[in-house]
Amino acid sequence: MGAYDAELGAAVERAQQGDDEGFAIAYRLVQPGLIGYVRGLVGDDAEDVASEAWLEISRDLGRFRGDGAGFRGWTATIARHRALDHLRRQKRRPRTSLLELGMLEMPGGHDTAAAVLEKLSTEQALQLIGSLPRDQAEAVLLRVVVGLDGPASARVLGKRPGAVRTAAYRGLKGLAGKFARAGASGVTPGAQRTLKDET
Repeated sequence: MGAYDAELGAAVERAQQGDDEGFAIAYRLVQPGLIGYVRGLVGDDAEDVASEAWLEISRDLGRFRGDGAGFRGWTATIARHRALDHLRRQKRRPRTSLLELGMLEMPGGHDTAAAVLEKLSTEQALQLIGSLPRDQAEAVLLRVVVGLDGPASARVLGKRPGAVRTAAYRGLKGLAGKFARAGASGVTPGAQRTLKDET
């Protein structure tokens, strides 16, 4: 993530000075992970929620202080707040969402988990993650999909780093068990073994 975060940090700096191309680069670097995280929280409404988050990000960009990794964490925090606002509004009109199915916390920094999840379709991966307890699902989303480290994930969630690490570990272990029980269709045996080794 070092080169990625260096490029992102430089783009954010340019964007803060009013450079539209800098903002476009920052958006292209952050959006894929951010939309995956938001989709894990709100399901099919992810595009709308992410758009709201980017409006706030662009409005408050001048107040951001930090590097590329910090920017990813800052944008994830904003997106999480917009997603939770969206879910609160949805409670007025009941509707099943991935959050209500219990899919919020995901563990961090495990390249193996990312490799296994990449072998699955987005829908399959979100279904598996959605079957985890909420704290584990969200920890996995932040660590694997957004790419945040443990302390950054903890700041987004407002929890202690140790609690997030534990949730991530349990989530990964739970996913490994689900792969083993389901035969992990679409996931190579080597990837299954690697994920089990991680846990």
